[in-house]
Amino acid sequence: MTTSNPSSSAIAVVVAGALGRMGAEVVKAITAAPDCRLVGAIDNTPGKEGQDVGLELGLGELEVAVTADFEGCLCQASQAVRQSGPGGGAVLVDFTHPSVVYEHTRGAIAYGVHPVIGTTGLSPEQLQDLASFAAKAGVGGAVIPNFSLGMVLLQQAAAAAARFYDYAELTELHHNRKADAPSGTCIKTAELMEELGKQFNRSEVEEHESLAGCRGGRRDSGLRLHSVRLPGLVAHQEVIFGAAGETYTMRHDTIDRAAYMPGVLLSVRRVRQLEGLVYGLERLI
Repeated sequence: MTTSNPSSSAIAVVVAGALGRMGAEVVKAITAAPDCRLVGAIDNTPGKEGQDVGLELGLGELEVAVTADFEGCLCQASQAVRQSGPGGGAVLVDFTHPSVVYEHTRGAIAYGVHPVIGTTGLSPEQLQDLASFAAKAGVGGAVIPNFSLGMVLLQQAAAAAARFYDYAELTELHHNRKADAPSGTCIKTAELMEELGKQFNRSEVEEHESLAGCRGGRRDSGLRLHSVRLPGLVAHQEVIFGAAGETYTMRHDTIDRAAYMPGVLLSVRRVRQLEGLVYGLERLI
């Protein structure tokens, strides 16, 4: 396989969803990183099969052809990088669709390719199944709901604040081409807040919704999650805590997808040292 970086010691990376908005940013970041080499570009956009991914993205010729053959590309990447065990092997970065993310993650593990999954939509049961499969295979992987370092800081701050507040609601806002709701990032934030084992938002009145769903989705902990989808948005999240006489608001705004690339590269560089599947960027920092 011809690659965009001749160094055999560089990390071999396959990008799934390579022509999408996030995938395109990942291709740019990988080709610009001196310790990485792009070895595969997977995308099912009609009419793009066989085209040079670099030319399609305005990066110049990279000698990596776009393919819709997911398993074939993984197989080729696995054979091209024969090193196995911690510190070896190729890496898959996946930004595709919730409907295929489980199969993509499991397929990567089966081929010995380390998955770095940015696609959200995996259920807790699917995550557990993938974690068990990765542990048995001895293949490190990472499911990252959000690659923003700033979002990791917000989540940690929200988890800390949850110790002192009994009332809180979360709102996430994304572009209107995002398929799943609520976002994986928002769910992850709620999960971190819930690690205390406490109940939130004790009912003060008997509520009635004249429009179903207007109060958002309620988790078992009592936390409520709200989702907004509009053109012009990228990715945004707000956590509002309430107490007598005050509110405490945390907000993170992503205004350019380039903000995710430091986290993507960090994950690519560290995932091969793992022996199982981890969930969340904080597990790699």
